Amino acid sequence: MSRPSDDIGTRSDTTRAVAFSDAVFAIVITLLVLDLRVPDVPPGRLLSGLLEQWPSYAAYLASYTYVAIVWLNHKGAFNRIRESDRGLHWVNLYVLFTTALLPFPTAVVSHALQEHDLQDQRVAVAFYALIGALLCASWLAFFHYLARRADLLSEEVSERHFPAERMRALVGVILYAAAGLIGYLVAPLAGLVIFVVLPVFYALTSAGLHQVPLIHRAAHRPPTSGR
Repeated sequence: MSRPSDDIGTRSDTTRAVAFSDAVFAIVITLLVLDLRVPDVPPGRLLSGLLEQWPSYAAYLASYTYVAIVWLNHKGAFNRIRESDRGLHWVNLYVLFTTALLPFPTAVVSHALQEHDLQDQRVAVAFYALIGALLCASWLAFFHYLARRADLLSEEVSERHFPAERMRALVGVILYAAAGLIGYLVAPLAGLVIFVVLPVFYALTSAGLHQVPLIHRAAHRPPTSGR
């Protein structure tokens, strides 16, 4: 006779978590496009009105790409997870919560750039940096939880994978904080440059830090024998 298990109701496969997460990402991407509007201009000035909205287009493209990268990182992480428990659901919900915030600071930055007010641009960049830092902090919590719960992972996953992933998330927290300070105290454009660089970094490492070709080769290079 099988014994009752305390895990019933707390452990499950990852199917529902992944499906729910994918739905949230789809909704977030849909919300981003709502900031694109027909310009309110007099007849004959539609072209100039569309061109003047370039910050909206740039913000939409940047945030769409960022959400896509978050989805790729999320997919890469869950490909290595065998089953979920209550704690993993909570840290996953934290990741989804911070990702869902992205349309708001995106719209704030877009509006500030179109209004050409330097002080508002400083505040907008600092606000976007705050949300970006929170997003990276949610990934830090996510990776930290999985680094301590090897029983949730697939058997072939390296024990070094998720501990190393914490470094990726920590880099984001630090650089977003720096971008916010630089953008507010020095120049908003400098902060925006960091906003562009960070998603590129996370795109290149979406399969994991150890899967980057240069790092992978260095980690698997045979030791040189001394003469």
